[in-house]
Amino acid sequence: MLIIHPTGRSVELQRQKTHDVRSSPAKVWQPVRPEVGAKLSDVRQQLHHAVQFAAAAGISYLEPQPDDAHISLEWVPSLAGLFSRVVPARTMFRVGVRPADLSLVVVTENDRPFAQYRLHGRTITEALEWIRFHIAVLGADPMRYTLKRHYEIPRHDVAIGDAFDASDTSHLAELEKWLANGALMLNSIARPLPHAGEVRCWPHHFDIAMRIQATRERTIGVGLEPGDDYYDEPYFYVSMTPQPTATQARSRPLWGRGTWHTHEWVGAVLPGSRLDGASMQERQIREFIDSAVSASRGLGAVQD
Repeated sequence: MLIIHPTGRSVELQRQKTHDVRSSPAKVWQPVRPEVGAKLSDVRQQLHHAVQFAAAAGISYLEPQPDDAHISLEWVPSLAGLFSRVVPARTMFRVGVRPADLSLVVVTENDRPFAQYRLHGRTITEALEWIRFHIAVLGADPMRYTLKRHYEIPRHDVAIGDAFDASDTSHLAELEKWLANGALMLNSIARPLPHAGEVRCWPHHFDIAMRIQATRERTIGVGLEPGDDYYDEPYFYVSMTPQPTATQARSRPLWGRGTWHTHEWVGAVLPGSRLDGASMQERQIREFIDSAVSASRGLGAVQD
């Protein structure tokens, strides 16, 4: 399955089977604080490095897919975390990360927690050894588990030996809300659409996203990006491949206080700082996404 990140870096995708992951129950929208979004940079970067432990399960044990779907993650509401696909072993398992307390979690069949490890005060090397020990108990070859990856992520001092710092619990909890809300929103949009792909978290950019196959040649990507070089705060986005021109995009109105981003890539964005009050947020984001998807379909028709 292809996820189109708004930077436009994308590949032609194959739809992935979903029988190896459990369908997670939906939860309700959790109001976020728009004024806090720009203060989440450090915890976001630490969490981005932490989710690489989950992505490593796919890198180490699953058959590589051309679209990297084997390393993508699932938000599991019942566990409040991002989890790998199922790894076959004597006892099947998944590796995940829970944002609220920055913990690694290994779960077995039916997402039953098997072991948990708080990253606060721990280094990547220490966490690596912890995971290898526990998955060996489940029958996996621990030396196959590797953090080597074929992509780069934003730099943080934890990558050069510093310990993780989960003392900022309020910001970690806020980031968890954004991730949970993103998965909730995208699943609600994808569920009734016959040509929508899986909702997954992609450890490269750390976005939760889905793809809509608009036509044979055109796809629309819808996602939540927790923050990046373009917007240092969480934001929802809608992009399409092939991309329209900036002039074409600006000709289409957007709802929900969304705007067109046209620097280096073209797509519709709704930064968290533009969200209204708590009772209006879910509706506002849905209106933005609906208008942006509709605009993208129209732009595709114009280009065709």
